[in-house]
Amino acid sequence: MAQQAYVTETDGGGSGSERRGPGFRRLANRLTTGWRGDPRIWRRGLVTAAVAVVLALVMAAHAHIPNRFGNLGSLTETFLPWLGLCVPVLLLLAVVRRSATALIAVLLPAVVWLNLFGGLLTDKAAGGGDLTVATHNVNADNADPAGTARSVAASGADVVALEELRASAVPTYEDALAPTYKYHSVQGTVGVWSKYPLSAVAPVDIKLGWTRAMRATVTTPQGPVAVYVAHLPSVRVKLEAGFTARQRDTSADALGEAIADERLEKVILLGDLNGTMNDRALNAVTSQMRSTQGAAGSGFGFSWPASFPMARIDQIMVKGVEPMSSWTLPETGSDHLPVAARVRMDTQS
Repeated sequence: MAQQAYVTETDGGGSGSERRGPGFRRLANRLTTGWRGDPRIWRRGLVTAAVAVVLALVMAAHAHIPNRFGNLGSLTETFLPWLGLCVPVLLLLAVVRRSATALIAVLLPAVVWLNLFGGLLTDKAAGGGDLTVATHNVNADNADPAGTARSVAASGADVVALEELRASAVPTYEDALAPTYKYHSVQGTVGVWSKYPLSAVAPVDIKLGWTRAMRATVTTPQGPVAVYVAHLPSVRVKLEAGFTARQRDTSADALGEAIADERLEKVILLGDLNGTMNDRALNAVTSQMRSTQGAAGSGFGFSWPASFPMARIDQIMVKGVEPMSSWTLPETGSDHLPVAARVRMDTQS
């Protein structure tokens, strides 16, 4: 009886598989038949083809999208990588419509996207390095500042920058980080904690009227390095005003000037810049520094929002030192993810 039951069940499964087979074949035949000898394959799907061409133009010429109207250019550049999701959708529409014109057109945005972001799909991390740094916007409303501090310290970073520090929470961060970091300084709402001595600590004026940026010299075993910590003003997307970022842009220019005037050769910038490396509004900074994620990371390294990261607005940027690896850290009580990088101070080796 047991054997009979087994045979019956097996036969039933086989029949189900056989029933599914023709269904898949019919679907495949429906998608592939009718292409050869049908002159309409060049006339169908013209709307899909047009959308593909426009998408390719937007990605290829994003730098020419004007910011005069609601900072539309910066908004597009902030979420530029996500435009790639339109490519498989357009490809599916082209296949369903059986349009050769649309299929060819879809190649355009695919090639442009790969040219812009294909390099980020590979792991560029290398071994070595002699200084690990991390930065984290801890969120002023963080309900667990001590846990957040311990989580960032657990990364093994030699230098940690924290942004959006509420004055009442600063002692909590200081107590939690004291066992790991002997030296620290807090300027306004930003701070730096270091295993190595700090000197020449000073706020950096980014044209806000209060302190959200600072500079310090960190004396590492490999020599001094200027560390900048910055939290640029937030941006907003409003129906009536578009992407409002004027104050952020002004502060970015001021930060870029301060870094350009830096006398030390080795410079590291840590912070929440409220903008991505693609955003032209940050050119004053990005034109003179390298992103550790772009140079030595794996993937896009999105850091915000922590629950579903869509953009990397928390940056580690360097000049005069060599990025070796870059990564995001586990989620904390903040709405941002911490990011970290390891660099080599001696660029001649």
